[in-house]
Amino acid sequence: MTEQTSLWQDETQSADFAELCSALYEREIAQLANADIQSPQVIQGRLKSLPYYIKRTAHLMLQTQTPLDLDVQNASWSAKQAAHMPLSGQEIAEVNKWYLAQTLTHGLVVPVATTTHIVLDSIDRIDQQNHRFRTNVHGWFYLNDTEQKDKKVNANYRLLKPNKRVMTAACTGHCWVNDHKTNPVIPSLRELLLSCAINWRNFKQPVIF
Repeated sequence: MTEQTSLWQDETQSADFAELCSALYEREIAQLANADIQSPQVIQGRLKSLPYYIKRTAHLMLQTQTPLDLDVQNASWSAKQAAHMPLSGQEIAEVNKWYLAQTLTHGLVVPVATTTHIVLDSIDRIDQQNHRFRTNVHGWFYLNDTEQKDKKVNANYRLLKPNKRVMTAACTGHCWVNDHKTNPVIPSLRELLLSCAINWRNFKQPVIF
C-alpha cells in the first residue's frame, strides 16, 4: 500500500508539473509574440532560456511553503482579494523605519506598489553608508528623509514593507483601479520565481533555493 500511495503521489505531482509548464509556456510565448522586439537575437536568446526558467518555476511553485492556493491550470497563485489595496501602515516614515531596522540581505524579496497593484522585486545591492539599496527592476530606494527629498521620486511606484496582506496581493496580482477591485494582472515569470523565495514566517530573510 505504501508503494502504491507513493507512486500515486509521484504521478499527481508529475501531472501538475506538466500542466504548470504548459500554462507558463503558453503565456510566455504569447507575450513574446506581442512584444515590440526588433532584434531576432533577443527573441532567440529568450526562447533558449525559457525551458530552464519555466521548469524551475514550475518545480518551485509545487515545492514552496506558502499560504496561497496554487492554480495549476493558470500557473498562478490565488487568494481572496481585499476591497482596497493594503496600504495601512505603509506611510513613508514607517516603511523607512522598518528597513533601517533590518540587516538587509541580497536576494530579499520586497514589495513595490504601483498605481494599480503591487509587484515583487528583490535587493541586488546594499549601500549601508548612504542608507539605501538597489532592486533589480526599480533601482535605488533611499531610506533617509533628507536623501529622499533631494532625489527625484518616481510617482508611479513606491517601496512597501512586507506583510502577509501585501505579499499576498503581490503574488496573486490583485489589482485596484480608482480604489475599486478589478481583474487581477498576471505576475511575470520573474515575479513567480520571486514568490517562491518569500519566507512567510520571516519576511526579513529570503528563502534560499
